[in-house]
Amino acid sequence: MANEEDDPIIQEIDVFLARSLLEKLYLFQYPIRPASMTYDDVTHLSAKIKPKQQKVELEMAIDTLNPNYCRSKGEQIALNVDGTCTDETSTYSSKLMDKQTFCSSQAASNVSRYAAAVYKKGELHLTPLHGILQLRPSFTYLDKADAKHREREAANEGGDSSQDEAEDDVKQITVRFSRPETEQARQRRVQSYEFLQKRQAEEHWVHLHYYGLKDSRSEHERQYLFSQGHGLAENTELIKSPSEYLMMLMPPSVEEENDKPVAPSNVLSMAQLRTLPLADQIKILMKNVKVMPFANLLSLLGPGTDATAVLRCVQQVALLVQGNWVVKSDVLYPKDTSSPHSGVPAEVLCRGRDFVMWKFTQDRWVVRKEVAAVTKLCPEDVKDFLEHMSVARINKGWEFMLPYDEDFVKKHPDIVQRQQMLWMGIQAKLEKVYNLLKEHLTPKKQEAQSAHPLLVSGEQRVNMAKAKVKQNYGQLEKEFQKQKAELKSSDSSARTDVPSIRIKEEPVSAEEPMDTSAHEGLNNGLVNGLHTAQGSMDPVNGHLPGGCIDRVAQELKAFVSSTFKKQFVLTLSELKRLFNLHLASLPPGHTLFSGISDKMLQDMVLDTGCKQILVPFPPQTAASPDELKVYALWEAGDTYDQHRQVLLEIFSKNYRVRRNVIQNQLSQECGEDLNKQEVDRVLKVSFCSLW
Repeated sequence: MANEEDDPIIQEIDVFLARSLLEKLYLFQYPIRPASMTYDDVTHLSAKIKPKQQKVELEMAIDTLNPNYCRSKGEQIALNVDGTCTDETSTYSSKLMDKQTFCSSQAASNVSRYAAAVYKKGELHLTPLHGILQLRPSFTYLDKADAKHREREAANEGGDSSQDEAEDDVKQITVRFSRPETEQARQRRVQSYEFLQKRQAEEHWVHLHYYGLKDSRSEHERQYLFSQGHGLAENTELIKSPSEYLMMLMPPSVEEENDKPVAPSNVLSMAQLRTLPLADQIKILMKNVKVMPFANLLSLLGPGTDATAVLRCVQQVALLVQGNWVVKSDVLYPKDTSSPHSGVPAEVLCRGRDFVMWKFTQDRWVVRKEVAAVTKLCPEDVKDFLEHMSVARINKGWEFMLPYDEDFVKKHPDIVQRQQMLWMGIQAKLEKVYNLLKEHLTPKKQEAQSAHPLLVSGEQRVNMAKAKVKQNYGQLEKEFQKQKAELKSSDSSARTDVPSIRIKEEPVSAEEPMDTSAHEGLNNGLVNGLHTAQGSMDPVNGHLPGGCIDRVAQELKAFVSSTFKKQFVLTLSELKRLFNLHLASLPPGHTLFSGISDKMLQDMVLDTGCKQILVPFPPQTAASPDELKVYALWEAGDTYDQHRQVLLEIFSKNYRVRRNVIQNQLSQECGEDLNKQEVDRVLKVSFCSLW
């Protein structure tokens, strides 16, 4: 109160808001005029504006009669710009620098808080400004002088050389075709400085007419700075409470918010991330992190997240490598995309990255040159693959960036087993695509291996199993007695005489186990596709319990029947690959995990109505023994049964047959005159898996 008494109100002024020049009023800030260069305040030779850019260019006359004006300097500048000759294109027609050009730039991006005020007869009239422009001298005439100087020099040189030339020289022209522009490249080009300059230059100038300060038109326009109506009805904006009035005069600044960096559209905060479904959260996290232990993934998803649901979702977007989860290649490189370095399509990139991931399932170290030699990709793409999941070590290669997660492998053996089956299928595809040699399939030995070995030999596996059985002998004995009692009570005919529990030895009889040597590096802890931790359906001394034999046979027969109905002709190698993929899709503890030998699989193929086709392959063939064994469904119940049987008889006599021979044989045996298209259809339907 004391301060208010010491500072009394002297006068109250009415404030009016003028709207006549709304969004039309600009404030020009002229530079300080040097004493040697004075301007005529009345004379503006020309003015023009680019409305979209709010850019103005003014041409003002210089007072050449002022004693501060240096006439010799003005003549020298005019001579440098226009030369000795004067015409319509000359910048200074009077052979004297008698004018100066000014170009504008925006002084402030937000001018909503600024207004022009006019005080008259106790009234203050405010008109909001639409822009504040600073005018600076333009020196484009110097560029013009340089250009003319270069033209004169070029003309002099050209005149001397043209006298000796009888005809123009023939020059070779190289034609180059630019490849299609990607979306990412287009965005970079649009945001470049050259593109923005080009866009600004494309806008046309709008020429203006300048009216001096004392001109009658200027006097008329100045009247619009006053409010046209003083009634309260037309100035309702100013009928506000004191707090609202202050808010209008001094609105909260939003410049600080605009200056804050805006996150890219593909970046989410953790709060935004947790509002998404669990599958989307995991996909976004894996796509950004690329390699992550399962414990870290759970911690990022927040407390209370179901670990089982996370395991189910993470397997859809990532693969298990050394106990850690690595994002799948097709998540990083979606369909219809390409490499930013080489333009290679996404399908090729996915194959190359899968090869790198597969190499890390075999070893802690990968050599970049070896990857480039196999995948035939450019070094930049290979480097991207390696940087996703490994760290470069000098004179050693690239090491997987995370240590072996032994805890996850011990807690989730079923997940580990399923992932190993998936890697077996991926390895088979990579072998066909890249024609991998034996040196690529066997991991290199490291002198100092810091992580746990991923490869376990057969002898080591047997020794580990024996030690485990000795440690848990009592528990295994109780479980066996309980299982034996249940079998006796449920099915007396299925009794099994088992004197004691012994470790399953490697069979040496004619019933040899299914060959998994090609996938040995990916089959740790597996015996014929069965993880050693699974005990409920394990065979005892190489034999299954009596109640399980029928179930295994039924499941195996169902798989073989459905497979041969889709693909009528298969080699044993391809059939085993499909069987491994089928095992990977089954839930843990399924009856087929009890161990299926090659002989069991071949016997079941013959029991389902298939026949072995003894194709006479040449002795020098490079195919494996499993690829030489060909099985075919003899009767499928469709219209091509007779044609298929004729084809199988033809190939049982020769492994390579000409198409015209096949066409003639089919026409004779089937009594139909088949054309080339019909023969191709028969071959495609019958041998789609082989040819």
